[in-house]
Amino acid sequence: MRVGELRSSLVEATRRLGEQTAFYGTALASVGDAVRRYPGEVLRLIAVMGMGSGALAVIGGTVVIVGFLTLSTGALIAVQGYNTLSNVGIEALTGFLGAFLNVRFIAPATAGVALAATIGAGATAQIGSMRINEEIDALEAMGIRSITYLAATRIVAGVLVVIPLYTVAVLMAFLATRFGTTVVYGQSRGVYDHYFSTFLEPTDLLWSFLAALSMATAVMVVHTYYGFTASGGPAGVGEAVGRAVRTSVTATVFVLLTITLSVYGQSGNFHLSG
Repeated sequence: MRVGELRSSLVEATRRLGEQTAFYGTALASVGDAVRRYPGEVLRLIAVMGMGSGALAVIGGTVVIVGFLTLSTGALIAVQGYNTLSNVGIEALTGFLGAFLNVRFIAPATAGVALAATIGAGATAQIGSMRINEEIDALEAMGIRSITYLAATRIVAGVLVVIPLYTVAVLMAFLATRFGTTVVYGQSRGVYDHYFSTFLEPTDLLWSFLAALSMATAVMVVHTYYGFTASGGPAGVGEAVGRAVRTSVTATVFVLLTITLSVYGQSGNFHLSG
């Protein structure tokens, strides 16, 4: 009996994985059609994702939330970095930490989690509610390709909205680290700016943006899939959102790890010498 249950669960997991992979491929292949056929819907989704709606719009939307999160992590770099380096007498290198950690690890990881919890969760809830209310079936009955109209448009909008959003996130992280180091701890602005500009590589910023765009794509693909496959009424939509957030956070960490190892795994593009 246990062998039969194990075999059934394995078959079901394989079937679900194949279904998920097929959805991802179809959604990504439909991106071009979504831009050509539904540009108005893409623009509407960009506005909703960037500034939010309802209570979220009152506080400034997703941009403010992501900016506040990276502001917090940037401040933590100032606190932990300055105190740790001061123990060995090299607190002047706090600017190096601000340029190194924010761009390569902290800001991308924080932004990825924030995207999953805001834009991604909202997409799953929206599409899931349409599924249980049979609105997706109605679209398909009218001859509209639901994956293109609902999933591909959200993938495009999610990737486009990440560009200004991530710019704000990185700037907030930079400003928080600099403010904490120079104002709170009293380090000279010239010293901080010297080490910050010395170790800030423009190519690191480009790779950081690539990581953010890749994570946004992974987040939107995962969340639209779980919205499409939601079932069981409102409770089922809530469960789908929870599963989607867990999966997308794992996916963003994997994407960031893969890009980081690919770019910096050999030499790290980093040299510290006195």
